[in-house]
Amino acid sequence: MSLPAAHLVGLQLSLSCCWALSCHSTETSADFSLPGDYLLAGLFPLHSDCPGVRHRPTVTLCDRPDSFNGHGYHLFQAMRFGIEEINNSTALLPNVTLGYQLYDVCSESANVYATLNVLSLLGTHHVEIRADPSHYSPAALAVIGPDTTNHAATTAALLSPFLVPLLLEQIRKVNFLLHKDTVRFNDNGDPLSGYDIIAWDWSGPKWNFRVIGSSMWPPVQLDINKTKIRWHGKDNQVPKSVCSSDCLEGHQRVISGFYHCCFECVPCEAGSFLNKSDLHSCQPCGKEEWAPAGSETCFPRTVVFLTWHETISWVLLAANTLLLLLVTGTAGLFAWHLDTPVVKSAGGRLCFFMLGSLAGGSCGLYGFFGEPTLPTCLLRQSLLALGFAIFLSCLTIRSFQLVFIFKFSAKVPTFYRAWVQNHGPGLFVVISSMAQLLICLTWLAVWTPLPTREYQRFPQLVVLDCTEANSPGFMLAFAYNGLLSVSAFACSYLGKDLPENYNEAKCVTFSLLLNFVSWIAFFTTASVYQGKYLPAVNVLAALSSLSGGFSGYFLPKCYVILCRPDLNSTEHFQASIQEYTRRCGST
Repeated sequence: MSLPAAHLVGLQLSLSCCWALSCHSTETSADFSLPGDYLLAGLFPLHSDCPGVRHRPTVTLCDRPDSFNGHGYHLFQAMRFGIEEINNSTALLPNVTLGYQLYDVCSESANVYATLNVLSLLGTHHVEIRADPSHYSPAALAVIGPDTTNHAATTAALLSPFLVPLLLEQIRKVNFLLHKDTVRFNDNGDPLSGYDIIAWDWSGPKWNFRVIGSSMWPPVQLDINKTKIRWHGKDNQVPKSVCSSDCLEGHQRVISGFYHCCFECVPCEAGSFLNKSDLHSCQPCGKEEWAPAGSETCFPRTVVFLTWHETISWVLLAANTLLLLLVTGTAGLFAWHLDTPVVKSAGGRLCFFMLGSLAGGSCGLYGFFGEPTLPTCLLRQSLLALGFAIFLSCLTIRSFQLVFIFKFSAKVPTFYRAWVQNHGPGLFVVISSMAQLLICLTWLAVWTPLPTREYQRFPQLVVLDCTEANSPGFMLAFAYNGLLSVSAFACSYLGKDLPENYNEAKCVTFSLLLNFVSWIAFFTTASVYQGKYLPAVNVLAALSSLSGGFSGYFLPKCYVILCRPDLNSTEHFQASIQEYTRRCGST
């Protein structure tokens, strides 16, 4: 034994001594001891333990009324008889006298006291700790008992560091005749002759025993007559000798107490499984696998993303393609009627820039379908953000310019001339668009959207998506578009009393409100749902914004060009302006 181990044993024995030796007092009786050359210790329960629940260690006094244990008394007398027979024989151990010291181990405290007493040095009441236990000489050379598993485990734990055995060294030399049978032992102390297997019979008022089998060697031979075994169950049914029944599939064994055969069955958590090679611990599934609670195997996760062939994808793709066709048709219609008053009042050639930005944002929506790749992750949100920012910039400056011409040009003519001469509208559109382009480039460079495999949202799925949704660049780009939307709304609202042909407040207000509602709905959905159809919700919000901007600004003008050509004349526009001038003059 190493020195640290000796110290550990010393601590254990010290604690035990504080409990046992200081609290127990046992009177030595002549019936309990016999002097001899070699002393054997016997640990038998002559009294029963005190029943009841204990919340802390307590000392049990063995000699209590009505606590006599007949079975322990029989073991006690059997040991006395065996030793006395050996001492009285001239053939078994000649010139050697065996002695004994018997203890009543009615409880755990009495068992610890008896074991420590066995380990004490001869003639003393203390246990000496040494680095080499092979040179230690306790009072007893061997211990017989206890007969219960719990007490035997405690005794074995205390005796084993001191190399105390159930056999003597001299027993290997024994060789004698007993009832015409030769009794001898091998080098391990095991008997070489056979023995009978007996069963105790407690069915009557008195107990007895019957021979139910025998064991012989060499050669090894075991015979048991099962018909002679009398079990205590109903109809002589064989009882199950198990502490715990087998667990269900997918349930691990959690050992409760000291023994491995006593355990509780606990189901494996979701995402783990029970390997049959290790029934005491659940193993985690691989990253690409999943398992329900209480599973014996893992299953491959299903890889999901918004595919091209799903019904919702077809609907959104059809709507987006229709928007592109309408944008393209409107561009052709405006090019054909470029010199008409309606196209000029709408912004002239600026309209093509606005239609192109809507088309660019619409093309970015195709990147939301199919398995995400690096190009689609880089372009889909950035094209949408940049395209819609250009459209809102044009819409804001167009509304501002109409309000400025009709309401402030006469009041501040110098500023108006400088605004026109320095190409103020175009300069604003370029600066505003370049600001959004810079935000998008920074977003793509610093918080690069990448294809990702998401494992945390759903245990049985792997969701393929891009990493742009929660990045600061994504939020900054859409916050900038929100600022432009508010600016466009404010400028349109200021022009609510302009001439009818120039009054776009109602339609623009409707389209901008639709834009706000769409993105509020998207971010609300994204906060509670992170599945494969989130890109579809994103496409729907973007499509609503693009369609709202196109329909609110361009569809009324297309209607006038195609269905009311009488309103697309210089005379009608001049009359509308004169009416506005008279109304302003009267107020």
